[in-house]
Amino acid sequence: MTTDNSATTPQDTILVGILTGSPNDLPKVVKVRDTLDELGIRSEIVVASAHRTPDKVFAYLNRAHAEGVQVLIGCAGVAAHLAGVIAGHTRLPVIGLPLGNGPLSGWDSLLSTVQMPPGVPVATVAVDGSRNAAILAARILALKYPAIDAALEKLAEQERQRYDQTADEALAALKSTS
Repeated sequence: MTTDNSATTPQDTILVGILTGSPNDLPKVVKVRDTLDELGIRSEIVVASAHRTPDKVFAYLNRAHAEGVQVLIGCAGVAAHLAGVIAGHTRLPVIGLPLGNGPLSGWDSLLSTVQMPPGVPVATVAVDGSRNAAILAARILALKYPAIDAALEKLAEQERQRYDQTADEALAALKSTS
């Protein structure tokens, strides 16, 4: 008799690979990892530029696929080609996180990430939408892992409760955390 363990979240497998084009972006990118951690999802961050270190990007994609990574998030600002390059070299789902760096405050990143040719899809979240990138990755994984679906349900309930307060309750909560 065999047991189907595909429904349980693997504790020793990194499920989400987070690539960022520059070490300068890490303060924003680490928020993706923090949200994934909150949901019990293992991830890793790799600094690899589509322009400066493309061989590192390709090597990571080969390794990630072989090691069981199931969702990739490409984070980049200014000439934000990283998510598109990732999507062009994998069949895994790719989420683009445009970052609000540079003189155009992220508009260039957004357009570079969202405007992909047919057959090379990148699911793109808002500029600096780190939390939504993580939640979207979790929703993709929740199709296979009920534990992640349950964690998302719990997170959604916490958010509902947070917004279902009176102004006085919200102010009291803020005061108690500061």
